[in-house]
Amino acid sequence: MSKTRNKPIQVYLRPDQLDPLRHLAARRDVSIAQLVREGVDHVLAGVSPEEDPLLDIIGMIEGGPTDISEHHDKYLAEAYADNHDA
Repeated sequence: MSKTRNKPIQVYLRPDQLDPLRHLAARRDVSIAQLVREGVDHVLAGVSPEEDPLLDIIGMIEGGPTDISEHHDKYLAEAYADNHDA
């Protein structure tokens, strides 16, 4: 498991989900939260690239450089210099 801090979330489960989940957690000697995280990982692994919400940012900004993927270091250096000039 990652060293990243987990964030709390409240989830309501039906009794027909919770009871078997409790038994499975006990049998595997893990927490219900761990099983829920594994379930979320399983769902996210099945997300197609077209469904990735990060794709929504493409095309959000009009104008600007068209070669940023090729010259990103140059643009980052320029932005840094612009923000740190004395």
